[in-house]
Amino acid sequence: MINYYLITKPGIVLGNLITVAAGFLLASGGVFHVQLFLAAMLGLGLIMASACVLNNLIDRPIDKKMKRTQNRALVTGIITDRSALFFAFVLAVLGIITLMVGTNLLTAFIAGIGFFVYVVLYSFWKSKTIYGTAIGSVAGAVPPVVGYCAVSNQFDIGASLLFAMLVLWQLPHFFAISIYHLEDYRAADLPLLPIRKGILRTKVHMLLYIVAFIFTAALLTYWNYTGTVYLFVTVAMGLMWLGLCVRGFSCKDDQLWGRQMFQLSLVTIIAICLVIPLGG
Repeated sequence: MINYYLITKPGIVLGNLITVAAGFLLASGGVFHVQLFLAAMLGLGLIMASACVLNNLIDRPIDKKMKRTQNRALVTGIITDRSALFFAFVLAVLGIITLMVGTNLLTAFIAGIGFFVYVVLYSFWKSKTIYGTAIGSVAGAVPPVVGYCAVSNQFDIGASLLFAMLVLWQLPHFFAISIYHLEDYRAADLPLLPIRKGILRTKVHMLLYIVAFIFTAALLTYWNYTGTVYLFVTVAMGLMWLGLCVRGFSCKDDQLWGRQMFQLSLVTIIAICLVIPLGG
């Protein structure tokens, strides 16, 4: 049973659920709807778990080539393809029904778009195009929008800003991972930016995306969705992340730096999600 749990990539699901909660609380305006919140979290959690199972299934040829993934249950055959497909189907159906019944059709539709982008576009294209990271960032930016729309039932400026800031956060986050695990990804022959264009160019991209992320995240306060506490924490964490990024241009160990950038990116987004509900 533990193998079925692991192929849902629980770490990824949990991380994304944090952003779902942040989007939900942003749209709630201080009025917390417990049943609505649970429906949004459970529904999208099931859909994300389904998408991760299918991603594991599609990624088997790649996973066989990388040390950190070559012992996954679908690679070793502990779980059969048919069993994985059935498991993913059940999770997806339960997730969509939960969102449709417990939230609204818009929320279920947006979750469905995220599912399609991650499973079909990202999973199948990431081994063929250098833009796989950008495609993946689109899918990863859906969860906070789902949380937001579960409450608001509309895609407005707040939802747009949440989507944009998560896309901009994920790009340097993913680039940090690709630098940290560069040799594994090179062994799998994935067309990632640091492999095809070099680490220096990747660092320039990361710098630009982090600057854009800080600016976009701050717009939530400009549009009166968040207060000064959020603004202070966002700018402070963003500048810390930016500072580490700048130091990367003179570092001697890119792998260590990539790991540090990855870790700080997680701390940054978690801190921002935690202060979103706070007022001025």
